[in-house]
Amino acid sequence: MYEQKTKETENSVIEFIEQVDNPKKREDAYRLLDIFTETSGFPAKMWGPSIIGFGSYHYRYASGHEGDAPYVGFSPRKAKISLYFAPGDEQREELLARCGKYTAGKGCVYINKVADIDEEVLKQLIRQSIDFLQRTYPVQE
Repeated sequence: MYEQKTKETENSVIEFIEQVDNPKKREDAYRLLDIFTETSGFPAKMWGPSIIGFGSYHYRYASGHEGDAPYVGFSPRKAKISLYFAPGDEQREELLARCGKYTAGKGCVYINKVADIDEEVLKQLIRQSIDFLQRTYPVQE
């Protein structure tokens, strides 16, 4: 059976950020920590060794594959900062068009620095992603 690699851990978010070599990237990581925490309303948790995630949901695909993931998150990587939002949300593209300077993959948005993007649009992306995932994967009691 498939074993999910990226799981929530008890590792310290602050210790992880403090290990970021580049001082500007470390400063941006703290700024993103503030933005994501305030906007999401969830505390920051480490997911795997390098993703800072906020909140979580349980997903189950038609294929039977299931697991847990953070609603939103980010990771200050060496090359770029990865931002994680809900995949499959059509409104994401609309907001990204107003976000600023970025590149995007299937599930990630990559930025060089926080100053390259509109922080208000980032907050909208965070809220939209959480709303989309809460509608798509409602909590099962």
